[in-house]
Amino acid sequence: MVNNHNKEIKTVAVIVAHPDDETLWAGGAILQNPTWDWLIVSLCRASDADRAPKFYKALKLFNAKGIMGNLDDGPAQIPLPEKEVEEWILNLLPTQHFDLIITHNPLGEYTKHLRHEEVSKAVINLWAADKISTDEMWVFAYEDGHKAYLPTAIKDATIFESLIQNIWLKKYSIITETYSFSQDSWEAKTTPKAEAFWQFKHAKDAKEWLDINSVLPENTVTQSVMAQNALKGVVYPQIIDDQYFEREEKLMHL
Repeated sequence: MVNNHNKEIKTVAVIVAHPDDETLWAGGAILQNPTWDWLIVSLCRASDADRAPKFYKALKLFNAKGIMGNLDDGPAQIPLPEKEVEEWILNLLPTQHFDLIITHNPLGEYTKHLRHEEVSKAVINLWAADKISTDEMWVFAYEDGHKAYLPTAIKDATIFESLIQNIWLKKYSIITETYSFSQDSWEAKTTPKAEAFWQFKHAKDAKEWLDINSVLPENTVTQSVMAQNALKGVVYPQIIDDQYFEREEKLMHL
């Protein structure tokens, strides 16, 4: 188990597309750090008479503050303009500096939900444009083998942590009891027993990583970049920084 949590971090914003995303992909991190000042932003479903009340019940269990938006989340999943997603984030997120912001992966956590990808890109772009402020950013690191299996935490991610049993059980109960997903639902079966994140200390590094991954085919980081580099003996750093990208560029030309 690799645990890179910085216990000095106090003020954290978790920016997700839907109520329950905070629990599925980061619930363990939230539960394990009850002294941190947590703000959870769900961009969708504020007017959902079923999901919205459950989100606020989950906030109480996490001892977190939270807010919801009504970003379009129709079943058609029509792509949204980048500026629209960014505006929703800026309207919901308080104007303040955070020690840490956690959000979706630009490739998503599974195959496939467009809103996850759009939210990730918007958050990273806003950080790169100095429109939101944080010391660092963690991006969810999960993959499903292009639907071959349930979403799984990427062991080679910057931060990978297997959850202790009582933390996972609390997380699972929020999914099954608070959000009322049945035990045979995709959500309950998915609820990860390990959590993983890509960690960025600088906005320019996150933006460059976003630009690289935005042109990849519909696949996971593990299956694309990491699988190729593993054959070349690459050991991924604990923090993705300038040296990471310099090495990657050299390897691409070998």
